[in-house]
Amino acid sequence: MTEIILDATPDLDFDLKGLPKVSLHDHLDGGLRPATIIELAEAAGHTLPSTDPVALGEWFRESADSGSLVRYLETFDHTIAVMQTKEGLFRVAKEFVEDLADDGVVYGEVRWAPEQHLQQGLSLDDAVEAVQAGLEAGVDAVAETGRDIQVGQLITAMRHADRGQEIAELAVRHRNNGAVGFDIAGAEDGFLPSRFKDAFTYLAQHNFPATVHAGEAAGLESIQSALVDGRALRLGHGVRIAEDITVEFEADEDADGDSGEADDNIGMVTLGELASWVRDRGIALEICPSSNLQTGAVSGFGEGIESHPLDMLYQLGFNVTINTDNRLMSGVTLTDEFELLVETFDYDLDDLLELTLNAAEAAFLPLEEKEALVEYINEAYADLG
Repeated sequence: MTEIILDATPDLDFDLKGLPKVSLHDHLDGGLRPATIIELAEAAGHTLPSTDPVALGEWFRESADSGSLVRYLETFDHTIAVMQTKEGLFRVAKEFVEDLADDGVVYGEVRWAPEQHLQQGLSLDDAVEAVQAGLEAGVDAVAETGRDIQVGQLITAMRHADRGQEIAELAVRHRNNGAVGFDIAGAEDGFLPSRFKDAFTYLAQHNFPATVHAGEAAGLESIQSALVDGRALRLGHGVRIAEDITVEFEADEDADGDSGEADDNIGMVTLGELASWVRDRGIALEICPSSNLQTGAVSGFGEGIESHPLDMLYQLGFNVTINTDNRLMSGVTLTDEFELLVETFDYDLDDLLELTLNAAEAAFLPLEEKEALVEYINEAYADLG
């Protein structure tokens, strides 16, 4: 058992946007600029809910917040529709990098599913090469402004499709052309990672890393399968690992020895076998606070951000990283998510540094590059301190 005590910390008095950040869970088709969607849709003859950038951005956010899964999924119909050509993929990828850099991100992994972008004749390899060209153009554009950013592709297979092996081979084929890892995404309930067991075995045989969406729409079984069948080094979201944790709050006693109300700040915590395995081996959780609220991933713990189990997981020593998931749909940046944690859980500079270092150390990078990234982040925070 572990005793946790929640302590308040001072408010931060510096610009969070300027902090160096690491983004591990950010979907390419969930981070488009509304103005770009409008221009590409006009060229493609695709009808949108609005042709005003502000109104369209609000429509995406309201649809994601509607509580309707059908309407939420409809938002991706519109973004994917304008990402079916080399030109569209190039532009979206380039702007994606520029927007990350503007938010202080110095290393980002961009996940997307090439199989969803073949409607106008592109091959899987064509799509990956177009995105890589866009990412590299974005890196160059950021460099021209005197800043640096490094990005990599997470090649993703859709869980409801039967192309896992093909997409795994695609990822390995492009490992020297920007692909840094593999993922599966889409409908989580009813589509366990075991469905792609052979593909994950292929990846392991080729020493290619995987992160697996699990513990978001589905619970502990999906996490277990991600670790066993998917050989996951990280968990996409993974927040429902908290369902394998039991918290028993102690009761206060007044001066007369009478039992009072349960103390909300002190509790005895027991980790189940799966939770212990994830924590003790430092398996990174790619937690996306705002998205988790929108999708109901943490509804079992409460309604508001204050009920999100990420703080408990962080205090218990889980390898928590903070991410955005879909910046357009959630209407957030990584800076916004950090601000949310500061306001809700009173996180201070040391907390944000630890969360950022967690992400840097979990990045799918060679050791030497990872060490350089960690050193850069530490130095930047030291300058603030």
